[in-house]
Amino acid sequence: MPEINRRTFLGACAALAAAPQAKPADTPDIHFPRAPRDRLAVASYPFRDFMDRPGHAGTKLTDFATMVADKFGVHNIEPLSQHFPSTEPAYLDRLRAAVEQAHAHIVNIPTSVGASFYDPDPARRDRAIAGSRKWVDVAAAVGSPSIRVHIQGARGAAPDVGRTSESLKQVAGYGAAKNVMITLENDDLVTEDAFFLVKVIEQVGSPWLRGLPDFGNSMMKGDEDFNYRAVDAMFRHAYNIAHVKDSEVDNGKVFRVSMAKTFAIARAAGYRGYFSMEFEGQGEPYEGTRKLIEESLRDLQAES
Repeated sequence: MPEINRRTFLGACAALAAAPQAKPADTPDIHFPRAPRDRLAVASYPFRDFMDRPGHAGTKLTDFATMVADKFGVHNIEPLSQHFPSTEPAYLDRLRAAVEQAHAHIVNIPTSVGASFYDPDPARRDRAIAGSRKWVDVAAAVGSPSIRVHIQGARGAAPDVGRTSESLKQVAGYGAAKNVMITLENDDLVTEDAFFLVKVIEQVGSPWLRGLPDFGNSMMKGDEDFNYRAVDAMFRHAYNIAHVKDSEVDNGKVFRVSMAKTFAIARAAGYRGYFSMEFEGQGEPYEGTRKLIEESLRDLQAES
């Protein structure tokens, strides 16, 4: 084998330095479908009691896309992170292949990362960042354009825009490098208040950190005006995913929302992404999801 002399070595280094280097994309660029049914997705969360888990045989995540296509005629799914029995590469390859075989797509993965982005303890914040990066890698492996990160509370600390933004700026940067968006949902009324999330998104200022508007979660305050203002604020920062529901149930009390009004808010904001059915009303999820799909199609067809 010929000896590599100093001139050869320096030449190779110069060539490597001059070669184009991979860099994060400037902004997400998804070509969304325009047909109403193609814009719909079904979340696995409403079917949690029917999903396969230790001690309970049910629908395997690898079969979920086929079930959704067969029962609802929808070819986009939103699998919850807790429904992944494994995040090992071999399993993720099988899941991606199963979804593709069903002629379907994963459009988002809601995750919980086990720590708070605004915890006063930097080590705990680092744990939330590391957990988020893990799920970014999972999303990249299975072809999901985004993950939703849950903003967990921190004992003795109020939600903090500065610390949360600092943490999520790092996560968004990692997502950009993997072509995976980070989404924030108006879920928990305290740690994920819609207007708190908007402040975080605006402070981070990255196109890789977006809102995930939920039609009904903010209604849980019992203030209808607040809910629609919250949803409007979230849609103005959304890009690829929103959660559709017509009601929420809390301790036997039913909170209802107008889907037509909420779809109108999305339309006014110029939203062109996916609408994922996340049934949380009264009754079982199969019929509830079917009804959500029917009404969503009526509202989307009315605007086209």
